[in-house]
Amino acid sequence: MTDSFEASRRRLLRGALAGAGVGVLTGCDALSRKPGFVDLLERAEPLSQSVQRFLSGDRLAREFPASMISPVFRPNGSVDPQTPEYLALKADDFAGFRLQLRGLVEQPLEFGLDAIRAMPTRTQITRHDCVEGWSVIGQWSGVPLAHLLRLARLKPGARYVVFHCFDDYGNNGGRYYESIDLNDAFHPQTLVAHTLNSAPLPIANGAPLRMRIERKLGYKQPKYLRTIEVVDSYAALQGGKGGYWEDRDYDWYGGI
Repeated sequence: MTDSFEASRRRLLRGALAGAGVGVLTGCDALSRKPGFVDLLERAEPLSQSVQRFLSGDRLAREFPASMISPVFRPNGSVDPQTPEYLALKADDFAGFRLQLRGLVEQPLEFGLDAIRAMPTRTQITRHDCVEGWSVIGQWSGVPLAHLLRLARLKPGARYVVFHCFDDYGNNGGRYYESIDLNDAFHPQTLVAHTLNSAPLPIANGAPLRMRIERKLGYKQPKYLRTIEVVDSYAALQGGKGGYWEDRDYDWYGGI
């Protein structure tokens, strides 16, 4: 994808989202308090997803040369979870860690770190775009999520993949979680990442495993991964909107 095409695509996308009224990600200011406005945003969100799907198709996110890797990969979100389970695993250098894959699958699975690292690996140098307005480029290695899902064999009715995490996030608590649809789950750049810049994933960046979903904003790429769950709906999970920040009125699709 050329830079000029990408720039044009992003301008068109931003215009479409602004026209649909779904570009607001944080407090939504006074509008968010007007009766019916939040309902309007929720009704407009499927349109924004359709527009982004049309514009991006199955394209890969841009990948960069090694010369452009940032000297420091700035962490986003929480940087040192204090939940008892995570602290116990960290104290043992994650030797007892097990990633669970469950839900609407024929074969629920569980993997230790050594098993994950021995699986087919993809390496990619991509840019992380934070909703706060900063970006950073890093090299990620990990197992394509599609590989794990094919091992587990999805059942009929599977529509979304939910990522449950170890960290309690924010002053009001609540375990961090996120979700994507199957289109993004099977995208070749969607990784269960274990390595950043040729080294084991640091604590601040999500050790031992985090998701890289390269066509999404940073909040859609959860760290401190504990469980992958395949579901037909996320309505019954926590606030019912598909993610920690979505439950606080961020956009569920979160595409770039």
